[in-house]
Amino acid sequence: MARPTGAPVGRVTALSAVLCSALLSLGGCIGGDVARRGPSPRAAIAPPTDVPRDAPSLAPSTPMAASNQRIGSGSVKVALVLPLTGQGAAVGTAMRNAAQLAFDESQQLDLTIVVEDDHGSPDGAREAAQEAVRKGAEIILGPVFAGSVQAAASVAKAAGKPVIGFSTDATVAAPNVYLLSFLPQPEVDRAVEDSVVGGKRSFAALIPETAYGNAVEAAFRETVARRGARVAAVERYPAGNPGPAVERLARVVNGPGATADALFIPETAEALPAVAAALTKTGFSPARVRPIGTALWNEPSLFALPALQGGRFAAPDRGGFSSFSGRYQARFGAVPPRVASLAYDAVMLAAALARQYGSQRFAEPTLTNPAGFAGVDGTFRFRPDGQSERSLAVFEIRNNAATVVSPAPRVLGKPGI
Repeated sequence: MARPTGAPVGRVTALSAVLCSALLSLGGCIGGDVARRGPSPRAAIAPPTDVPRDAPSLAPSTPMAASNQRIGSGSVKVALVLPLTGQGAAVGTAMRNAAQLAFDESQQLDLTIVVEDDHGSPDGAREAAQEAVRKGAEIILGPVFAGSVQAAASVAKAAGKPVIGFSTDATVAAPNVYLLSFLPQPEVDRAVEDSVVGGKRSFAALIPETAYGNAVEAAFRETVARRGARVAAVERYPAGNPGPAVERLARVVNGPGATADALFIPETAEALPAVAAALTKTGFSPARVRPIGTALWNEPSLFALPALQGGRFAAPDRGGFSSFSGRYQARFGAVPPRVASLAYDAVMLAAALARQYGSQRFAEPTLTNPAGFAGVDGTFRFRPDGQSERSLAVFEIRNNAATVVSPAPRVLGKPGI
């Protein structure tokens, strides 16, 4: 029997980078004895190995009507709130498909997934959450956008139900409002930690003036300080115009007088080539000052850029998502967007907890067990404040490829570390 499931996903493609920025710009890209023993460490939420890829479906693979969808007919009801029409509908439909795949592979027949369309808006999310609660949902999975997570959470809180949202905006996290998504803090922390362990002590940063940039700058400054290193300089630049900022930073990162030995560049795959070109123009040497980034760098088109050679970034291990993607394609005939695995892991987690923890399945001590859960993208856990931490690998860019130089740990450290 598979052990508990439910977690996020690997390589961030251009689509997920765009979605990440979009979510932020929209206001965000177990009790009793169960509490003492909790879920088994790193409870696995991956599918059972004996489930064939063409496992029979309990719902059609093509999109259904946006409302009144149900997956399964069990007694444990879980709501899945997604944008199936309106803004984000393509992503929402793919995540609904991923939820179907998870249900098929979980073999948890005592589960019903009530699918509600939030129409990509906070008002729609509020109505969808109200309908989900009316139908008896014990937990709400989703929505995607930050404002929608907040709206659904207000309804869920009043009803005493937890939420597992998919927004990348950490500000919408709260007790019993958990985010199963690719948050910047764990990626920044892992990349900086790797650099400090490797002897880097002075960090500079080139950060775009975007919502994502704002979020990662705060995480960057906090992590560098916590790791005992220093911030030598931070330059911000208007999106799409990095040149002047790169020139201002040249005194810190170029030549024998450079005071920084690592350069943090949290930029998307679409915009990073312009930053790299500007750095090369000023004589930047990645052999002297190591470039570091987030999972947004995990895009093959970037691996030939001269300014990034020897650069490192933190991201989920690719193997889990690659396997998930293959099964999704076999089932639905299309390549899933990177974020589809979030819905897969959320449903797998709900199914596993329902199977093992009875009436305490969605209690706060169950969901926040520090051992965490093992999902598509490795080990992850929810913090009591609603944010998530995940096990990440560190990749190094060389010779048109990104190679793992520090594997994702199988066990997360102490909470908050």
